[in-house]
Amino acid sequence: MSFHHEKLTVYQRALDFAGWSQTLIESISKKTSTRDHLERAGDSIALNIAGGNGKFSRRDRARFFQIAHESALESAACLDLFVARRCCEPPAIVEGKALREEIVKMLFKLLDNLGCRVAEDCSEYGIEIEEEAEEKEEGRGRGKARRKGRY
Repeated sequence: MSFHHEKLTVYQRALDFAGWSQTLIESISKKTSTRDHLERAGDSIALNIAGGNGKFSRRDRARFFQIAHESALESAACLDLFVARRCCEPPAIVEGKALREEIVKMLFKLLDNLGCRVAEDCSEYGIEIEEEAEEKEEGRGRGKARRKGRY
């Protein structure tokens, strides 16, 4: 019997990333907390996708998928830290960064399908803040702050 999360492409990519990252971790001889963090963050991506896919409410599913998204971003930062600390060369992390990017895009799509957004476009957000500030100065922004997007 297979579980529903095992059929998700994003889950399969998370497993691919976990396997790839384990090989990288084992190749790094320098003792650094980043090795452990990458392992935990990589595991968290797959675990939260599986956990979220088993939830029945949209809100619960979205929360787990958002945590998986955060873990994917942390994983990317770990890879950058390996390069910054000269634990490995930039070409060594290219495959992992590509997998992580694919995972993040799929998680965004899952969240959009649930009616949730993880983040807004920064340029759009900056414009919105300027518009709200202008409205407050003109006395029109006394009510609740307007927000774009869905969370």
